[in-house]
Amino acid sequence: MEKFSMKKIDTFDGAQTLPFRAEKNVPLSINPEHTPAFRPESRRVDLSVIIVTFKSENLIEKCLDSIYDTVKNLNFEVIISDNSPNDNTAGVINKIKSKYKDLTFIKNKKNEGFSKGNNIGIKKAHGEYVLFLNPDMVLKENSLMGVFEFMKLHPEAGAATCKVILLNGELDDSCHRGFPTPWRAFCHFTKLSRMFPNSKLFSGYNLTYLNLRKIHEIDSLAGSFMMMPYLVGKKLNWWDEDFFFYGEDIDFCYRIKESGLKIYFVPEFSALHYKGASSGIKKISKEFSTANKQTKKWVTEQRFKAMGIFYDKHYRHKYPAIIRNIVLLGIKLKWNLARINNELN
Repeated sequence: MEKFSMKKIDTFDGAQTLPFRAEKNVPLSINPEHTPAFRPESRRVDLSVIIVTFKSENLIEKCLDSIYDTVKNLNFEVIISDNSPNDNTAGVINKIKSKYKDLTFIKNKKNEGFSKGNNIGIKKAHGEYVLFLNPDMVLKENSLMGVFEFMKLHPEAGAATCKVILLNGELDDSCHRGFPTPWRAFCHFTKLSRMFPNSKLFSGYNLTYLNLRKIHEIDSLAGSFMMMPYLVGKKLNWWDEDFFFYGEDIDFCYRIKESGLKIYFVPEFSALHYKGASSGIKKISKEFSTANKQTKKWVTEQRFKAMGIFYDKHYRHKYPAIIRNIVLLGIKLKWNLARINNELN
């Protein structure tokens, strides 16, 4: 029984190397009764990269360059599903597409949302594996290849992500999540998790008690970088379109784990995330955002709607009605505070 992990873990600016080195303690396979047969269906390419764009005209070229400049010796395709009918993303793609091979561009008539946008893109995919990638991501050398090789070596993996780094050099905590149970959410929003970051009891929302320098299982990763076998997504019917924007990646991961598969955080490989550039609600990427006040208001609304949808889908029958009422009240209060904050800014 072997585990593939790394002796040296690097930051976004550090060098990264392939291949993985074998060490002990984590199995390369699991009970076949819990593992779908991933490879009976013939796929035309190794990897399909699906990118849903929304107001991404100023960042999409950086993202594409980072894919085509760093991916070597891999048969891959890129599919862009564009949800922004009123910006110039299509014009930017038309201008630069000649330098990218195997690039498919889909212009949606309206903003279909992140889940449906991905589902539209996946219909054009031919890859044995799929990478769902945000347009505001810039891949580090070997990141895509590294996670791809990790997935090939771990048939028990339903999905994996790299170490996603924000512009300030900190970890994007959405790439390293626990499922938001009522207790975990309470600890997160009351800041108990910040007071006791090394406590499993209090910091389950972002799993900060785990060693971020080593490969390990997590509950949920972010849709900004999510690699998975095609047949896993097909079996689970891909993205739940009840989630328009936000929460859909946690829901997808929840269903992956329910199916008996694992989700991995692979920190030797990294990517830079201009997080919030499309939505405009993150201070860290404010200077890169073209989002107006109306877009910020809409994104905030979708964010908190998603919390309620996730709770009712996965937790409503696990907890008493009084807990549900408290959770929904908390979501409403946070939503109102966020709206006030957006109005002030």
